Amino acid sequence: MRKSPGVWLAVLVGMFRTVAMASGGTADGGFVMTEHMMILVLELGVILFAAKLGGLLFNRLNQPGVLGELLSGVLIGPFALGGLAFPGFEAGLFPLPPEGGAVSPELYAFGSVAAVILLFDVGLETDLKLLIRYSAAGSLVGAGGVLVSFFAGAGITAGLSGMLLGMPFSIVHPVALFMGVVSTATSVGITARVLSEKRKLDSPEGVTILSAAVVDDVIGIILLAVVLGMVASGAAGGEVDWGRVGMIGLKALGVWLLATLAGIAASRHISGALKRLKDPTGMAVLALGLALLLAGIFEHAGLAMIIGAYVTGLSLSQTDISHVVREKLQPVYAFLVPVFFCITGMMIDVNTLFSAPVLSFGLVFTLVAFLSKLLGCGLPALMANFNLRGACRIGVGMMPRGEVGLIVAGIGTNAALMPGGAPLPDTLFASVVLMVMLSTLLAPPLLARLLAEGGAGTRIEPSPDQSRVPLEMNLPSEQMADFFVQKLLAEFEEEGFFWHRLDRENHLYQLRKDEVIIDFQRIETALVFHGSSSDLVLVRGVLLEAGASLEDALRGMRRPFDTRALGHEFLFNSDTTGLPKRFQLGQVLTPDRIVPELKGRTKAEVVDELLQVLVAKGDLSDLSAGRAAIWEREGKMSTALEAGVAIPHGKTDAVGRLVCVMGVSPDGIDAASLDGALSHYFVLTLSPKSKPAPHIQFMAAVSQALNTERRLKILQEKTAEGIHAVLV
Repeated sequence: MRKSPGVWLAVLVGMFRTVAMASGGTADGGFVMTEHMMILVLELGVILFAAKLGGLLFNRLNQPGVLGELLSGVLIGPFALGGLAFPGFEAGLFPLPPEGGAVSPELYAFGSVAAVILLFDVGLETDLKLLIRYSAAGSLVGAGGVLVSFFAGAGITAGLSGMLLGMPFSIVHPVALFMGVVSTATSVGITARVLSEKRKLDSPEGVTILSAAVVDDVIGIILLAVVLGMVASGAAGGEVDWGRVGMIGLKALGVWLLATLAGIAASRHISGALKRLKDPTGMAVLALGLALLLAGIFEHAGLAMIIGAYVTGLSLSQTDISHVVREKLQPVYAFLVPVFFCITGMMIDVNTLFSAPVLSFGLVFTLVAFLSKLLGCGLPALMANFNLRGACRIGVGMMPRGEVGLIVAGIGTNAALMPGGAPLPDTLFASVVLMVMLSTLLAPPLLARLLAEGGAGTRIEPSPDQSRVPLEMNLPSEQMADFFVQKLLAEFEEEGFFWHRLDRENHLYQLRKDEVIIDFQRIETALVFHGSSSDLVLVRGVLLEAGASLEDALRGMRRPFDTRALGHEFLFNSDTTGLPKRFQLGQVLTPDRIVPELKGRTKAEVVDELLQVLVAKGDLSDLSAGRAAIWEREGKMSTALEAGVAIPHGKTDAVGRLVCVMGVSPDGIDAASLDGALSHYFVLTLSPKSKPAPHIQFMAAVSQALNTERRLKILQEKTAEGIHAVLV
């Protein structure tokens, strides 16, 4: 019976492990460390594949990839496939660690660093100016959503945990308070994707949701710090010292405010110091190092590490290097963050998740979490110029918990919330995961439907932002517009600006230097800029310099291209005896597609004669389309090369694959060749325009096949079969 690749992999790993154990020895403990590292490397490899495949699958289903990463972790975790034994791993690849918990300390360490990077990125993404501009509505909505969600989450935990889970908690118990903190989370990234797809990011509802999410994050982080501070002060299991709780809250708020204000005040100096490196990658690495340092300092001060990371990102968010840092850290983010969500999924006990008590409590907890955001955010929105439609959009937009809820829940798995230092109970952790999954799955389509209904969401139309005005420049063609964009970006870089591509598909860019922010977009042949009036004066100056550079480049391009620089010896190497291994000419050129003696006496007649062969063979469905493709390419530069060889070619969807036909003219035809000589060998090829084909590879194969020796032999052959034999 044939073994699957997975079985062979397991056997191979087991063999390597057995050999290592037989030859290692444990006298100095070296083998033990090697064993741990070997297992860690294998685990990370499996986690990366599982997280990536799960994320891709959910993205194809138009769902957030984070859910796929989470469920992949559930699947490979110690409570599912990860606990199954196979050769060399009697307890499974992901066994339950003997020191307690669901994952090893090494994996948990990777998850902790990933959470720091994730919150650093969230901070970098925060728009403080947007928060200030919509501070009134955003603060009302954000604060209302947090307060209602917090008390609702803590209340429902205190009210039902004893009845459904057999674990009664008072409303002031750290576990109940922690569940309240989890309820406050909002994943604005998931909502932002829906708003972006519906082109509503700059709508009143969109900017209010974005600014409210900042307030939501700030208050939620402070509440988390308060709860963790209570735990550190020994409040769990004993009487709550409300004076101490108040001091913890003031400390958390004070440290957060001081660190944020100090970070923002010093951000320009930090940015300037990083820019002295003159290396974008170095800037990003040191910025991440700063985030890790501040995260450690905050943890040492009794606050969560993620708070320090968020403050660092928030401080740098308004600098001109924020987008550069995010772009350069993207590979690190893409590596570690899916690992974090997958590890979080591995902590879920499948048996616990699908038990009747957890499902009952989890569904009630989810319903309360939905309603608390809808009412807590929607009612304040009604007081801030929004009508019922707009208030519902805002409330639903604040519902998804996503990665933020998982981060907070993950912290609970390592916090001593219970008497004796025990973390958040598995049943409550599973209930939180269920709430996160349902809110993340259900809220986006509901918001999309509310947005699709149309209609204004405000009672009074808001006045447009007059501080940013447009500037438009039109160019003769899209090709010139693309070329001009590159010149423009280079000129701005010379001025010390950093640029960021916001949307590749829609050609949307943002330019930043200190406090100057300029957006611009290429719309077909037009470049449209948005910025303040004073900033657009700068844009006009840069446009003038870029135009001068473009004009100089165009003057250079008007000089004729020296086609002979390609070299006869290079194109048709007489020493070449074989064809490229990547592409064989015989794959497309068969004897019935070879004309041993062409009748045409002009280039146009030869092209039509060869195209007729393709039509007769069913390779070309439209003769006129094939002719147009060939002559469009000939209009740019003659395809009659040197040494008597011509390769007319073009792209058209009148062919479904690369097709080819060859003709020989013993007497030669004047085809305007590069060397001025007559052309004897015509190899005409067409490729589809809308899908990839080995177009250039084929022409390279032709040039190598028609070396000096073969060209002479072809002229001596009188049949298509003979010519084919010489070539192939």
